[in-house]
Amino acid sequence: MSLKQNIIRHQQALAACTACPEMTPPSVVCGPVVSKILLVGQAPGVKEPQLKRPFAWTAGKTLFKWFAGIGLEEAAFRKKVYMSAVCRCFPGKNPKGGDRVPTEEEIKRCSQWVNREIELLKPDLLIPVGKLAIVQYLSCDKLAEVVGRQHRLERAGTAMDVIPLPHPSGASTWHRMEPGKTLLQDALRLIARHPAWQKLL
Repeated sequence: MSLKQNIIRHQQALAACTACPEMTPPSVVCGPVVSKILLVGQAPGVKEPQLKRPFAWTAGKTLFKWFAGIGLEEAAFRKKVYMSAVCRCFPGKNPKGGDRVPTEEEIKRCSQWVNREIELLKPDLLIPVGKLAIVQYLSCDKLAEVVGRQHRLERAGTAMDVIPLPHPSGASTWHRMEPGKTLLQDALRLIARHPAWQKLL
């Protein structure tokens, strides 16, 4: 069985997952992309399940603007980079505003899916987007400690480089103010220079 067929089978199993009763299905997956770059977001928003793709709404517009600035427009990025997430279903709304943050138990249950994607793809570069995603891979109290630097990690039997990005949410001001503004640009430069990214251009 080819790697692409294995990814399709994996995504079919993910689509059938009902492990988290508080989550709102369906799970959101990208296309069956064979890539050496794995982007890991936090969790889908309310629009992503309807539009059937990750980062499909406002935060996605900002994220893809960042990547267009280093050579890949949205359509090309979606064809060439595998997009995953810490949790794959919409967590629901927080009564106090915004989206509900997934529980530790939900994160733990859903981690099997991204770990399987790491096993399948054996990525050279992992790009966690947003603090919830970053802390699954790096020790991090404040974003300024890890954004703008390249890190090394082993997970699911694969050694890879990790270049974290802040969350592109309109509700976050971190990437629009210093030091976040400069550290974001530093991170994007590191991604642009990475051999795995260079091979996509």
